[in-house]
Amino acid sequence: MGVEIDQDEFDVNDYHQFQKRLEQQLFSLKEAINSPNFGDTPRSIGAELELYIIDKYGKPLAKNEQLLHLAKNPQLTPELNLYNLEYNTPPYLIKNHPFQALESNISNTLRSLSEQAKKIEGRIVPIGILPTLTPSDFGPHCMTQRKRYHALVSQLIRERGSDFEININGKSPLKFELGDITLEGANTSFQIHHQILPANYCDTYNALQLMTPLAIAVGANSPTLFGHYLWDETRIPLFKQSIDTRHLDRYEWNSPARVSFGHGWLREGAYELFSESVHLYSPILPICTAKNDKFPPELFELQLHQGTVWLWNRPVYSPLGNGHLRVEMRALPSGPTAIDMIANAAFLIGLAEGYREKINELLPAIPFQTAEYNFYRSAQYSLDANLIWPKVGLGYKQRNIVDIIEENLPVAKQGLSNLGIESSEANYYLSTIQKRLSNKQNGAIWQKNILKKFNDRLTMEESLHKMLEIFIDNSQQNIPVAEWKI
Repeated sequence: MGVEIDQDEFDVNDYHQFQKRLEQQLFSLKEAINSPNFGDTPRSIGAELELYIIDKYGKPLAKNEQLLHLAKNPQLTPELNLYNLEYNTPPYLIKNHPFQALESNISNTLRSLSEQAKKIEGRIVPIGILPTLTPSDFGPHCMTQRKRYHALVSQLIRERGSDFEININGKSPLKFELGDITLEGANTSFQIHHQILPANYCDTYNALQLMTPLAIAVGANSPTLFGHYLWDETRIPLFKQSIDTRHLDRYEWNSPARVSFGHGWLREGAYELFSESVHLYSPILPICTAKNDKFPPELFELQLHQGTVWLWNRPVYSPLGNGHLRVEMRALPSGPTAIDMIANAAFLIGLAEGYREKINELLPAIPFQTAEYNFYRSAQYSLDANLIWPKVGLGYKQRNIVDIIEENLPVAKQGLSNLGIESSEANYYLSTIQKRLSNKQNGAIWQKNILKKFNDRLTMEESLHKMLEIFIDNSQQNIPVAEWKI
């Protein structure tokens, strides 16, 4: 979706030609994956970091285009809403301390962006959902003026045919309707790209799916929206609902949601996921390019289509070099700090690599629907969640998530070692996770606890603004959230 397009209206022939091109490119993808040298490149890790731009009062500042002009950084792109930006890190080779390199790069970029933002009387905040948002911050007036966003919005509205409905339970539930998809822009994420060998893709992907709830729980950072206490990681239901084009009927067949945890355990490899996206989801942006016969194939149309299907763990194909496959892990929130985001990434990747070789011993003990249940419960309750968890040879039972995470920290460390991460680097980031467990504090829990303290003497609006200022101060110092004071 980062690619600019020059078309925002389409006819029947556009859709027909695009669907035909998708089928052709699935065949080309299979050929590429099965070619002898495909994926034969040094493995790397990279990330996409979505950010808020705010003013001196803590309100959204609709100046992403001005900040882009000042920053002059080709790795920055505008997001859907005018007060959001996305930073794309360089990929870092596994052998070159990738997590430390990512943390350093992100810390430096946040400092540089913050300096540039001062020139437009703005500030930069990495946070899952900005707590000071109000309904007036959404709608057509807040959209970035890029054709790809207007095309995306118009096509999703066409499919929906009516207002998008938000209905999220919690301590103070929220029901809300909006005529467009700009509420999607309330969610900012830290999306990790993990390069995976084709032969290991199936088992690594299944391990990531099973372990993602643990990373969400320990990294949750989005407990409120419009002053309502909702899920600890409210981004998860909000993103799904804000672009859901379906009208659900419990007694009728319903098409799959475009934002999804998936449709079952992977059985063979990455090709399955690309094929599912082509055959389960209708095209939204049917834009065809000129054909070319280079190898590995570019697969522009297939990649564009993938950008309109938002799996929480999404497959990515790259034609660079000999070509390779990645997983884009989309469930983790932006913030609170660079060290916290990298710790979340190291923990999740370590778990996936640690369980990869034995994942097929676990899967018979946990139906896919149960893993999906775990995903949503961890987003809802984070470190207070109880999950249905498997154990080799013993089936599954309900357990407290903190116990599960603590039990699996050694597995994450072993997985990072298997990947080639030095012990000192692994220990540094996994100790950050351990501190959150020991102090029972992630970003969401800190936000809720400090709001509870303020609400005794301040209005909710005042509490949210005061909390945000303390959040920003801690975040800019890169203090791990487990150490933040209440």
